Amino acid sequence: MSAQITVGVCVKNGEKMLPAAIESVLNQTYPQQLIQLIIVDDGSTDGTPQILKKYAKQYPSQIRVFKSGWRGLGSARNFIVDKADGEYLLFVDADEILTPNYIQTQVKVMESNPKVGITAGVFRTVENNFVLNLEVAPNIVNQKTFGKPKSIIWKTEKLVGTGGTTFRTKAIREVKGFDTSIKGAGEDLDLIIRIKKAGWLLIANDGELYELHGGLSTPHALMKKYYWYGYGCQQTYHKTGTAFSVPRMTPLAGLVTGLLYSFPAYRYLHQKAMFLLPIHYGLKLTAWTCGFMKGQLRG
Repeated sequence: MSAQITVGVCVKNGEKMLPAAIESVLNQTYPQQLIQLIIVDDGSTDGTPQILKKYAKQYPSQIRVFKSGWRGLGSARNFIVDKADGEYLLFVDADEILTPNYIQTQVKVMESNPKVGITAGVFRTVENNFVLNLEVAPNIVNQKTFGKPKSIIWKTEKLVGTGGTTFRTKAIREVKGFDTSIKGAGEDLDLIIRIKKAGWLLIANDGELYELHGGLSTPHALMKKYYWYGYGCQQTYHKTGTAFSVPRMTPLAGLVTGLLYSFPAYRYLHQKAMFLLPIHYGLKLTAWTCGFMKGQLRG
């Protein structure tokens, strides 16, 4: 394998988790001379700029750092798309950690499947954080069951988020990148829908990463996160019509979904906490519904 890959990181106030994300990129088994790392600091007010300055100085030929005012994720990601030299573009969030062979797996999958425009790995659980593990468990179940991002409950293909996902750079540019008019949440789902409509395939791979969701560890933090998702998805919902199925995001649907996921999750992960998935889903979709309804009323 000799393809260059660009890793793009968009960060705002990520001083607590950003170093681990960067180190995970720098410790890949894939040849470092073929990995380009572009980081956009989108208006940080904490110690993030100092962290980035240190890494840029230490790896001047590999790491490029740019600053911008807060313009939103769509603009920051499009900036990376414009600057990317790699044939493939892997987006990594500041709260994600790649396992050492993650990039090698991404390139191998892309090189072997020229019709694939998007591929994504599978999440790993972490020790001593059952809320976070409940959050990532469905992703693990879906991919271990089907070998691709497909819901075991609804039997429909699931859209992946941007973090930890590898794109064929040509595919992103073909559809003109992220829609910067979408504010809030869901600009990544909109991009993926457009790439698929353009004829590119979306598949999963067995590369593993840790998705820490900003250190998510309490029910309150879970509900706050999903309230924001529900409120922030209005533009994406109205534009695509397919990124979200509102009936499947209701609290009752959440309880049923969590119950059906709990048994295979326990089978794969051997954690008794997986039987709390009905409560977990019920809480987060209650929050999502409240946020969504507020957004609809204001819209």
